[in-house]
Amino acid sequence: MKAIRRFTVRPVLPEPLRPLSDLARNLRWSWHTETRDLFQAVDPERWAASEGDPVRLLGSVPPARLAELAGDRRFLRRLTAVADDLSDYVTGDRWYQSGERSAELPAAVAYFSPEFGITAALPQYSGGLGILAGDHLKSASDLGVPLIGVGLLYRHGYFRQTLSRDGWQQEHYPVLDPNELPVGLLKEADGTPAQVSLALPGGRLLRARIWHAQVGRVPLLMLDSDVEENDLGERGVTDRLYGGGSEHRLLQEMLLGIGGVRAVRTYCRLTGHPEPEVFHTNEGHAGFLGLERIAELVAAGLDFDAALEAVRAGTVFTTHTPVPAGIDRFDRELVAHHFGPDAELPGIGIEHILRLGMETYPGGEPNLFNMAVMGLRLAQRANGVSLLHGNVSREMFSGLWPGFDPDEVPITSVTNGVHAPTWVAPEVVRLGARQLGDRRTEDALTVGGPERWDAVAEVTDQEIWDLRRNLREQLVLEVRERLHASWRQRGAGTAELGWIDQALDPDVLTIGFARRVPSYKRLTLMLRDRDRLMDLLLHPEHPIQIVVAGKAHPADDGGKRLVQELVRFTDDPRVRHRIVFLPDYGMAMAQKLLPGCDIWLNNPLRPLEACGTSGMKAALNGGLNLSVLDGWWDEWFQPDFGWAIPTADGAGTDPERRDDIEAAALYDLLEQRVTPCFYERGRTGLPDRWIEMVRQTLTLLGPKVLAGRMVREYVERLYTPAAHAHRSMTGDAARELAVWKGRVRAAWHGVSVDHVATTTATATAELGTTLALRVRVHLGDLAPDDVEVQAVSGRVDPEDRITDATTVPLKPTSGPDLEGHWTYEGPLSLDRTGPYGYTVRILPSHRLLASGAELGLVTAPSTQAVQGAGVLMR
Repeated sequence: MKAIRRFTVRPVLPEPLRPLSDLARNLRWSWHTETRDLFQAVDPERWAASEGDPVRLLGSVPPARLAELAGDRRFLRRLTAVADDLSDYVTGDRWYQSGERSAELPAAVAYFSPEFGITAALPQYSGGLGILAGDHLKSASDLGVPLIGVGLLYRHGYFRQTLSRDGWQQEHYPVLDPNELPVGLLKEADGTPAQVSLALPGGRLLRARIWHAQVGRVPLLMLDSDVEENDLGERGVTDRLYGGGSEHRLLQEMLLGIGGVRAVRTYCRLTGHPEPEVFHTNEGHAGFLGLERIAELVAAGLDFDAALEAVRAGTVFTTHTPVPAGIDRFDRELVAHHFGPDAELPGIGIEHILRLGMETYPGGEPNLFNMAVMGLRLAQRANGVSLLHGNVSREMFSGLWPGFDPDEVPITSVTNGVHAPTWVAPEVVRLGARQLGDRRTEDALTVGGPERWDAVAEVTDQEIWDLRRNLREQLVLEVRERLHASWRQRGAGTAELGWIDQALDPDVLTIGFARRVPSYKRLTLMLRDRDRLMDLLLHPEHPIQIVVAGKAHPADDGGKRLVQELVRFTDDPRVRHRIVFLPDYGMAMAQKLLPGCDIWLNNPLRPLEACGTSGMKAALNGGLNLSVLDGWWDEWFQPDFGWAIPTADGAGTDPERRDDIEAAALYDLLEQRVTPCFYERGRTGLPDRWIEMVRQTLTLLGPKVLAGRMVREYVERLYTPAAHAHRSMTGDAARELAVWKGRVRAAWHGVSVDHVATTTATATAELGTTLALRVRVHLGDLAPDDVEVQAVSGRVDPEDRITDATTVPLKPTSGPDLEGHWTYEGPLSLDRTGPYGYTVRILPSHRLLASGAELGLVTAPSTQAVQGAGVLMR
């Protein structure tokens, strides 16, 4: 019989146990071992049944057990200690509050993301973007950074994955009741739920409540449209992550961006939290936040152009997408339908909104509204998520800055990191604590710094090998349990599953591969030559075993076919004890899988992996990486701690040939270098070379791959400059800059370089020579204060393109003459040997610009204007 109404009945804790409720509602428990151990002690069996969720646990413990604990002095002492530790954590000074620089730092930063992977108990993520966002919040909390997270609360979250008997992926969307999650409603002073609303066409409203999760020190606000006041369609806006058609996605992103800013304002009003000085847009999904902030300033009296400059100054945009197909794009008409006088943001002309997102540049589609393009146009600072991805992003978006070489496009990079306390196995932490002590271990995992990781050198070979064997054995047991559950779900009877007790071996080299399943990640590359793979799996002396997991998007039948192809191979009785596929990959599985693998495999199509942080998590547990040089591995690879899979960049455009070549290279590495290194024993009976690679991985990679390092870089390189720019961009300054930009754009057609000459016109010169450069320019209606005239020099390639350029500003020495020309002069130092060249250019210049490329305007000399410009040095 089905209930006609559902309630959540909360437990009433005895007074001595009340701190348990506070501990359960602060998600720090998800990465704090002592807190999790305390909850496990409440009731070990129910803790396991609740899958490590304190809220579910407390809702299931019988009153008699609670009464027993309320009288247990030992348990109450532990409870007091853990509660006091949380209080110290959330109120005490941390890295952000230390030192004299704290007054220069932002008072607060708002961090917007469509998904957050904090813990499996709050399933609001699908993959790497969400896990990265969750790690960003947790590390910001550890460092004391005053972040406010902003997202959506999806009633179905992302889908749960099972397999049919023939290996086809099946999706399930269990309904999430927010009252059963570690979140609470944000309420007004009178106790009513706080709400935000968006205007929809036809006079309708999209209303949303604000749920609040506490991530250590960091509040996470999540908007939920499933409220009674909404019509059925509006209630479904936050139904599931990355679901629905174009209009559904547009409404989700409007609610995230516009509604998210309104939620931040509400939260700050109700709690007294400092208003953010910086808004960080994590991928283009949240880009509409800039429009809402512009609307706020327009309502306060600024015109649109001035408001745009004020908003840009304090905005940071991070792109995670290495291909245009990964970006949300909407038809112009759909966007226009949802904005303007009869819908949202009526105070902003629709032409202004469309201009921010339209692909009005060479190679773009002018009728499409591009969320990443809008994000870049609304942000004065932008970044990719690895050095290589920064290069890819500058190439991909170079059309927004015509006239500039891709390496000058103002998109920098901050390489992602991972939150070590979340992803490092307790056994690894305990080993570190024996060497460093608890406090130094915590600092090493959160703040980072190479000096804190050097103590790994003192860990003995035997301790490292025993640790790795222990983690591998735990993984084997976990895999067998999950395999059994998966096969039963697929319809197998108990009599068919005896083989699972022999699946995997704790003494066999174990390789992990787990991620989303878009085609570019190449889930099935390992299957290109099945005979070679079988030989590797079944080698009599040096066998390997492989654990694979991953989800294809529900609408991606191609990805589902890849999953099915792999599952069918793993079902083969000849190899199923050596290679397994585990359905329903998520955080809980990853926390078991990553530490237990000796090798983490990553074989995407280069350069389509923006970062690829799963290999970082493996490294922090002593796992070695075997990967294509893509994402972070391209940046930090060394032979001391892993292997690089060669890529067939010269194999032409035939993807089949490229896959064949790179799969063969993978097999060669496994056969000739990886497996011998693992199984070869030294004088002590241990694999000396392998253990040394593990040691080097922990010592050299450990401090680099931390999210603490990443968040510190965001604070120092992006948040703090953005906060300073925000403070400088007063209303008058914003008006000044907007007027100046309009004047420069209107007058730029009159800017030219008319003559360039040097003191030497020969084709060779000696190293160390300084040439005198003399340039005559025409500035039209502009003045020297509006521009910078630069000499750009460096080595040249065979097509005379300048590489590794150096820029030097030239100074005006006379002008204007009767024809309106100005003369600029300056030195040109020939500081490198070999083919060397220079050019001259003019850029707009203003004290409030973050980059000379900001306006996308540049003027270079014509060929006729150059005299003695080619210099060849030997």
